[in-house]
Amino acid sequence: MPLYTADALILRTYKLGEADRIVVFLTRDRGKRRGVAKGARRQRSPFAGALEPLTEVRVAYFEKEQRELVGLNYAETVRSPLGLAGVDASDALTYVEYFAELLDEWSQESDADERMYRLGASMLDALSSGAPAEPLARYFEYWLLRLQGLYPEADSGLSPGASAFLTASRHTTPSRVGDVVVDLRALRELEGVHRALIGAHLEKTLKSDRVIRDMRRHG
Repeated sequence: MPLYTADALILRTYKLGEADRIVVFLTRDRGKRRGVAKGARRQRSPFAGALEPLTEVRVAYFEKEQRELVGLNYAETVRSPLGLAGVDASDALTYVEYFAELLDEWSQESDADERMYRLGASMLDALSSGAPAEPLARYFEYWLLRLQGLYPEADSGLSPGASAFLTASRHTTPSRVGDVVVDLRALRELEGVHRALIGAHLEKTLKSDRVIRDMRRHG
């Protein structure tokens, strides 16, 4: 029964039984995995605080032959989106869940893609540095779709402001996206374009996307 250790990003969790959780996590070197964290819902769980969406952790897990779920031995927090400084905490955490849900939808089981891991980890860097959430979300969507080969090569149908933002996004880091000059109209235009591309591929609306829109309506 081999034991593996890996850097990982937590994507989501599900309740299992009375005290356990199923954890979906993205590893740097072995792709997306699903595992059981025994006792994770207990008050004195060794996993406390380490299983929130987009938390970067160091995990140890073991595999059994012909078992889809691995067994999580431990998850040690390296970086957490909880307590982000310099940003609106509630807005930031909502976008954190959005990033994690998109990574979950696009990452393949046991198929390593370090680019996806680095993209997710870079969102933590950017939010920690105070990058504004909405431009960062458009940046994330753009690069996620590009990595999957789903972004149209030509952006001639976009407004000059939206096109300029994408051009800048090809040459800047997520942490510097706040330095890119872009107005709200261009960001909302790109949001509509990206939502259509994502929806056409996934054939559903993401739960976290609905939460963001509700938050905006009531904000």
